[in-house]
Amino acid sequence: MTKLIFAKGAVLVGSALALCAGTAHAQNAAPAPAKDDSLTWHGITLSGTVDIGLQYDSHGAPESDYFQAGTNSLVAKQNNGSITALVPSGLGQSKLTLAGKEPINDELSGVFKLETAFNPNSGHIADALKSLTINNGVPLASQTQGNDSSFAGQLFNSAAYAGISSKHYGTITFGRQTNLIADGVSAYDPMASSLAFSVVGFSGTYAGGGATEDRRFDSAVKYMITVDHIRAGALYKFSQSGGEANSAYGFQVGGSYGGGSIDFFYQKVNSAVAASSLSASQVAGLAVSCPGCAVDKSLAATISDNEAFAVMGSYSFKPVKLFGAYEHIKFQNPNTPLTGATGTAYTTIGGYTIPYAIMNQTAYTTPKELDVFWTGAQWAVTKQVSVWVAYYNIHQNSYATGANAGCSSNVAGQCSGDLQAFSALGIYSLNKHVDLYAGFMASNVTNGLSAGYLFTNEFAPTTGVRLRF
Repeated sequence: MTKLIFAKGAVLVGSALALCAGTAHAQNAAPAPAKDDSLTWHGITLSGTVDIGLQYDSHGAPESDYFQAGTNSLVAKQNNGSITALVPSGLGQSKLTLAGKEPINDELSGVFKLETAFNPNSGHIADALKSLTINNGVPLASQTQGNDSSFAGQLFNSAAYAGISSKHYGTITFGRQTNLIADGVSAYDPMASSLAFSVVGFSGTYAGGGATEDRRFDSAVKYMITVDHIRAGALYKFSQSGGEANSAYGFQVGGSYGGGSIDFFYQKVNSAVAASSLSASQVAGLAVSCPGCAVDKSLAATISDNEAFAVMGSYSFKPVKLFGAYEHIKFQNPNTPLTGATGTAYTTIGGYTIPYAIMNQTAYTTPKELDVFWTGAQWAVTKQVSVWVAYYNIHQNSYATGANAGCSSNVAGQCSGDLQAFSALGIYSLNKHVDLYAGFMASNVTNGLSAGYLFTNEFAPTTGVRLRF
């Protein structure tokens, strides 16, 4: 069976790469310099990405119309039988962006960005939390693809901010925007945070500093400045009555010189939300735990205070660019638990509700800690063909208490365990707007990180096309 799975994947990947390579060798001359064809009017630019591909999953769950990746290219608890499906956003998130920069004077400019991520297969705005509610009360083996995310059906689910930029004193922005660690992941991931080929791209847990809903913050102020070879940044998220977390803050410092670049990050999030589908018993008891809550808008969740620090770097010696990163994430019980009246619920992003009665705020009596490491390279074979490779490793400590304290098996999800993944990808750029790609991600989980999984490994080759304007 394993040989058959890898044979199917090899045929899919090999065929697409052969097509790319053959086309590349047929080029007899470098393309003429591209004209500026951006859609810009009075400093306001409309841009976008549409990405659709074909994917085979050795163990998968049926595709979701709402989750931004469609399927699970990464090993996941509900992954079951093999599937082949059209999938969205394998290489790059499909999105529409409206951004602008309007000069105020010789020093200052006003800036803004509005961005919406969507699923081109279904036409729906990306809404991962809806993909969770669809699985409310559904047995694991019968679930469709569902994951938590910062995309929750908001009109501008990816970004909505404005601010002031100075030529000498940096840029300050206000609104919904990515955190600093997420910016670092995008810059230092050898797979460019792709959904089909990157662990840290597919799972926002690591870019969110512990919770994927925190990959982006509402009500945040962010400041970035670069002076010569040095850069720095700071972010603060204001506490609010409803949203992905209470207050949060983060810092960044780094620099670039020659072909090298390195950045250090720190982030602290209070009362972070990690949402999940309701079990059958929780659905049955919803009329008691939250009489006014609808099943299709309700979720379970674990609440924690999350602290993360990371160092990420790269070094370029053309035509090769190397990447490496380490992140440490610590989860603790919230210092200030979320509270509400009996029978009511907390409202998280997208207007989804979490009944206080089933909210887990004591999961980390012993702190949970993740050590996240990745490395890889990008090789520009020609002006049009590039090859990317990456390796990811996540190690979880044992944070179990009682009889399972110190465990290192799959008897419980609190036991120590590991996730490993390897990815390879080939890209052929027809021009600056169209990319053909083919590659795979192979992943597996062991011990505590495999507890409750239907299958503990996944092989997912994907081939597709990305169009950008």
